[in-house]
Amino acid sequence: MCPYYNFMNKQYILALDQGTTGSRAFLFDAQGSVVASDYKEFPQYFPKPGWVEHDAEEIWASCVAVIKGVLKKSRVSPQAIAAIGITNQRETTVLWDRKTGRPVHRTIVWQCRRTADICQALKAKGLEKLFRAKTGLVIDAYFSGTKIRWLLEHVPGLRRRAEKGEICFGTIDSWLIWKLTGGKSHTTDLTNASRTLIFNIRSKKWDAQLLKILKIPSSILPRVRNSGSIFGYTKNGVAGLCEGIPIAADLGDQQAALYGQGCYDPGTVKNTYGTGCFIVLNTGKKLIFSKNGLLSTLASDDKGKPVYALEGSVFIAGAVVQWLRDQLGVIKTSAETEKVIRGLKDTHGVYLVPAFVGLGAPYWDSAARGAICGLTRGANVKHIVRAALESMAYQTKDVFDLMQKESGREIRALNVDGGACKNDFLMQFQADILGCKIVRPKMIDSTAQGAAYLAGVTIGLWQGKKDLIRLRKTERTFVPKMSAARRNELYAGWKKAVNATRYR
Repeated sequence: MCPYYNFMNKQYILALDQGTTGSRAFLFDAQGSVVASDYKEFPQYFPKPGWVEHDAEEIWASCVAVIKGVLKKSRVSPQAIAAIGITNQRETTVLWDRKTGRPVHRTIVWQCRRTADICQALKAKGLEKLFRAKTGLVIDAYFSGTKIRWLLEHVPGLRRRAEKGEICFGTIDSWLIWKLTGGKSHTTDLTNASRTLIFNIRSKKWDAQLLKILKIPSSILPRVRNSGSIFGYTKNGVAGLCEGIPIAADLGDQQAALYGQGCYDPGTVKNTYGTGCFIVLNTGKKLIFSKNGLLSTLASDDKGKPVYALEGSVFIAGAVVQWLRDQLGVIKTSAETEKVIRGLKDTHGVYLVPAFVGLGAPYWDSAARGAICGLTRGANVKHIVRAALESMAYQTKDVFDLMQKESGREIRALNVDGGACKNDFLMQFQADILGCKIVRPKMIDSTAQGAAYLAGVTIGLWQGKKDLIRLRKTERTFVPKMSAARRNELYAGWKKAVNATRYR
């Protein structure tokens, strides 16, 4: 066994960041710096319109590949790893056989809309307020609960097996912990549990009433721990790792980014530009319920203990650039977008609303569909590319303005991270359309950084906030330059475009 408290030869933290389109591994040293990283994409499956699936074994294979890759690149021995931190795409739902460890069906991804009818039926029964009061969430296909129910109802014999205790449910973190520990640990953390629609964020326990409504047997559920805890120990040889490395942190990706951005105190806020776009505001011990579509959720303080947060979830952000690349073929890489739009003064009146899987916060309209509005003879593909980039900033403003109103706080600076925040045009436009400073850190992979930093705190390598603030570095701050009149004019056009997608 690798004793995690002996740092003489163990001065590295391995962070595993399992995302919607790919998996990353990062190796951090005792100074909190990245020694090496590796990345691998995995297939996306779209069996029907609005349906999105992954293969859990392909996800695991990608994680094994990047762990081995980062060890090879860094030339660091597994014996030198003091702890592992995990962060993951949330809500994505895996059910697997407890004995064989094999998934019973493809993973249903958070973006998948197949359970919209189940959600509508729950709303028709007047259950929205009940779920909201207990979970802080809205009834939507986004969350895990209705995905579990769908699997139990559509995979032959699965409900019977689940009721006999033969099946495990987990979000992706639980699946990875199970695999890393050789099937010895079936656990999750509070942040991931709080996104399932069956977890009570007041009592911080699985809710028996909600389980009964959704017809989910409690025997399939993982044990829930604080985000900064020991979730298990690695099995020798798994993913090229040695025996006994502690998995010392587990956070859903957005809560991990909040932690990585140093947002430990009430009133601090971050936005992650990943596949989706997620603004999270730390509200501390105060549980705030939104009246207009924001979510109440659990996050982590600097020691790994639970605090509350408000979140606005945008389904499609960076994924709109992937759409430009993969479906339209107008770019070859995401990095090309800035070059393509160089010299354009505006979008020529074009707005792109990427409601490919409906609209998230603050609309929560699963029936909305994507649209390009304002096309004229003078519009060309460059204007569409710019409109796609601007859509991320507009969707952020939808949430940002509401978050200020419902929290009663003026947000003067927004911490940003995620792949799309590398785009200088987007960050300047974001500052302009919000009218506040945008702060971009040197380390934009804040999800991995958050998981690594909390793992280090859990095992005592760092002493919480006083050490972590010292480790973080700012790369650039963007200051708004646009007039208020122009900002209002552009945003009014965006709101009209959004309304055009919400047809019945």
